[in-house]
Amino acid sequence: MSRFILGDSVQVMAGFPSQAIDFILTDPPYLVGFRDRSGRTIAGDTTDEWLQPACNQMYRVLKKDALMVSFYGWNRVDRFAEAWKAAGFRIVGHLVFAKTYASKATFVGYTHECAYLLAKGRPQTPLKPLPDVLPWKYTGNRHHPTEKPVGSLQPLIESFTAPGAIVLDPFAGSASTCVAAARAGRRYIGIEMLPQYHAAGTQRLAMLRRAMQRPAANDDFLPEAA
Repeated sequence: MSRFILGDSVQVMAGFPSQAIDFILTDPPYLVGFRDRSGRTIAGDTTDEWLQPACNQMYRVLKKDALMVSFYGWNRVDRFAEAWKAAGFRIVGHLVFAKTYASKATFVGYTHECAYLLAKGRPQTPLKPLPDVLPWKYTGNRHHPTEKPVGSLQPLIESFTAPGAIVLDPFAGSASTCVAAARAGRRYIGIEMLPQYHAAGTQRLAMLRRAMQRPAANDDFLPEAA
């Protein structure tokens, strides 16, 4: 059964049984005090007291010999890496998502997103490994100020899990990971703290469920949930 939960991820995960999750794909706060042009912010983005407890819980609930993909703030990579390693994760790969535009420009133009591939135990390698440089399929930030495109998340889920697997996103925002998991034929558990983003994600998932109940015409792919 798939679920999208409103709440604090550390507290919610504490109620999960150990080794219950097949794969984690998440985009946690980057610890940079982010605010977009319209004034939208992200919970937990100014202090890192949640980081180690969250990593500890993610490690606990993940199955043995399984993987996690986590986006991170590149200028706070030391904090993230320390927390991952202290929890028990091994860094086994790094992913770069190439953009066709600069999301920000200071000393350089920032034209990529990045994520680490982290292992618990000794996971099996995919039959057809993805390249470590992948396209970024920009769809806008309609639902969340740092929204990740479903089209860039879905290949990760399909590569690192089998159909029917449980995918967890403890920092789910507006549910992009959940949408990607559903489209890939996987179950999902998403957790989001802020009610406005949880409401947006709930609406997206409801629209996706309605779309998936209708047969696609001419073998068309399902559209990304609006």
